[in-house]
Amino acid sequence: MSKKQVATTKAPGAIGPYSQAIVAGNWVYTSGQLGLNPETGELAESVQEQARQSLSNVQAILEEAGASLDHVVKTTVYLKDMNDFAAVNEVYSSFFTEPYPARSAVEVARLPKDGLVEIEAVARKK
Repeated sequence: MSKKQVATTKAPGAIGPYSQAIVAGNWVYTSGQLGLNPETGELAESVQEQARQSLSNVQAILEEAGASLDHVVKTTVYLKDMNDFAAVNEVYSSFFTEPYPARSAVEVARLPKDGLVEIEAVARKK
């Protein structure tokens, strides 16, 4: 099976030796996306704003790969503080519709750039 790198300027560029996403067959695997503004490289202020920007970044990457949020089957949400779970859920539910993707949410000790949330997704191409 071949794999193809996905890159778009509508989401922050990779800050290490990885791709924004990889397409393998009909599947798209995004790297975790922080709440970084792709134009400024700055993190949004609140956890809600970071979650919104993170999901917007995931959306832009999926669209570049020929998929969409409607095609997401699984996400992983990494939280700096599990007390932010409800606030992130509120934002998350505005990006996805039923049937919602399967999801894991975990609290982590630290995220790159001291972010508050990072989200990754797996989607099937259109």
